[in-house]
Amino acid sequence: MNERTRVICRVRWFLHELDPSWEPTARSLDRVSNLQRCAARIAGSDATVARLARLIERACALTTDINELTAEISKLVATMAPLAIPGCGALTAAKILGEAAGVDRFKSKDAYARHNGTAPMPVWSSNKTRHRLSRTGNRQLNTALHRIAMTQAHRDPAAKAMMDRRKASGDSGPEALRVLKRRLSDVVYAALREDLANSPQPIAAGQRS
Repeated sequence: MNERTRVICRVRWFLHELDPSWEPTARSLDRVSNLQRCAARIAGSDATVARLARLIERACALTTDINELTAEISKLVATMAPLAIPGCGALTAAKILGEAAGVDRFKSKDAYARHNGTAPMPVWSSNKTRHRLSRTGNRQLNTALHRIAMTQAHRDPAAKAMMDRRKASGDSGPEALRVLKRRLSDVVYAALREDLANSPQPIAAGQRS
């Protein structure tokens, strides 16, 4: 993904150099069809056009690989742990599964929250207790939960209502988002536990025929 982003940025730069009046729509060059339209638009044989054509070809190849890998991961995640949570796509679910490395190793939802860094840390200021963002824990898991939280905060009615209530009670936007992430940690933990309970149990060595 990062490599494709770098290539697309370079493609946009070259397109701007060739024709400053034309610019592809934001976030449109992650599709092969749009990249092919860019390639058809340019013409000529100078060095800049040739280099741009190679970059577009590279972006198309990376996009095809990413799409194929995403489809494979989606099938695996659907089999292992669907994680039917609003805002949690297949790649985010795969990241959660990989970084958790077995939810049964966490004795409680609170232990899981401490591991992923969503458990708030209390601070005291002017005799008032507040909480701040924890910088500890698994940052990859924390990023995955942050991605879900950001999506829900914009699109999920329940999450938006909860954040509005927190803000009305005096929380800032970041504080309300931290509360949402902590609740999502519990939701993810419960979903992982449920998927573990519903998954086929491995056959013990003494039970094999």
